[in-house]
Amino acid sequence: MSTADDYEYAPLRIPPGTSRTAAATMLSLQVDVGGWELARLQLHADGTRKAILRRRARLSYLPMPVT
Repeated sequence: MSTADDYEYAPLRIPPGTSRTAAATMLSLQVDVGGWELARLQLHADGTRKAILRRRARLSYLPMPVT
């Protein structure tokens, strides 16, 4: 079992009006480039999506997500 210290987290805000397909593409690019995985995704009433990405702490040499 892994602990919270094994991961680093990064918030990512996706603006309202962004299509579901475009949001999925943005997230998949972060996965491919930075080694991130989706930990949580929230859809707010105004249409804003808030994603929490995580990756193993040992991969910290990879870039942070573009916000």
